[in-house]
Amino acid sequence: MENLYETMVSLLGRGENFAVATLFDKTGSAPRSDGAKMVVRADGSIAGTIGGGRLEAEAIGLAKEMITARKTVVHSFNLTSRDAAGSDMICGGVGEILIDFIDAGDANNLKVYAEAADIVKRGKRGWLITILGKPAADGGISRQQCLVKPDRSLVGEVTCDPYLLEKLISGPAKITLHSEIFDDQRFLVEPLREGGTVYIFGAGHVSQKIAPLSESVGFKTVVLDDRADFANRERFPEPIEAKVIETFKKLPELDIDENSYLVIVTRGHLFDKHVLEQVARSKAAYVGMIGSRNKRELIYEEMVSHGFTREELSHVYCPIGTNIGAETPEELAVSIVGELIKVRAEKNAPKKEGPPAPCCEIKAV
Repeated sequence: MENLYETMVSLLGRGENFAVATLFDKTGSAPRSDGAKMVVRADGSIAGTIGGGRLEAEAIGLAKEMITARKTVVHSFNLTSRDAAGSDMICGGVGEILIDFIDAGDANNLKVYAEAADIVKRGKRGWLITILGKPAADGGISRQQCLVKPDRSLVGEVTCDPYLLEKLISGPAKITLHSEIFDDQRFLVEPLREGGTVYIFGAGHVSQKIAPLSESVGFKTVVLDDRADFANRERFPEPIEAKVIETFKKLPELDIDENSYLVIVTRGHLFDKHVLEQVARSKAAYVGMIGSRNKRELIYEEMVSHGFTREELSHVYCPIGTNIGAETPEELAVSIVGELIKVRAEKNAPKKEGPPAPCCEIKAV
């Protein structure tokens, strides 16, 4: 399944103009969180969603108009409780939607979105920066876009105050979810937060249930096992990645970082221990191991005798999963993926920071 930026690249490659609707500055219960995004084509067909209901219908109608007019606008909304009920929400909400006209004739768009598509596909990090000018008399807004990578390299071309641009390049990860106006320009900084990568160690019956559920909620999912009869395409169809490894005693090099979630569900306690010993000190956002508390203590005692500390092991989720009384593989999968979702949501929640810096703190979409 292609990500939304890959869809944009495909449209641009065909020379097709379109609009992108992005929800931001939300309060109350608007359908989706800040940063929800939807591509709208000239015929009104869409990819992605900002939550459905009246809000999405209005955005689609306005986007079609802006494609014809070749304009970018910011649309304010205020959903009543009745409107919210039509979108399966509890109460209303207010906020803004950026309706961004994307010109296929502008080479900068293809350059920026191609890089964004690659970053999201590979589960990497990056920040999409949109700079909006002061609204013109006809309501249209000038817009510029670029992309900042973790190594501080800039993809795309923008023109703004050099000091502000340097702040954007040097510290986008520190910027919270919002927007800010400075010197008649509005800066929207959007983290390209891929759902994260789940590595499942073990390809047994429980893994068969975890993997498709994990994939369905936005995680890139990789299953590893030392048995080709288990880690294969028949048991784990695309887009799940099934990898046969030589042994659990020495894992292959994996791209484990702070956006990685590790699920240890091998066929035996000894194999679980082999894996945990190799990943317990990784940067992973989540390390979980299946098993009882008794099994956990036996493994932990042996690991401590080999130099691990109780503090290091305290970060492991074991027994794995939220406590819902799960027994079957299907129930265990729900329990485990539910815990992954919870950890991801807490990790990606905006951090509360101190008072804003004078004049020029820039916040994000």
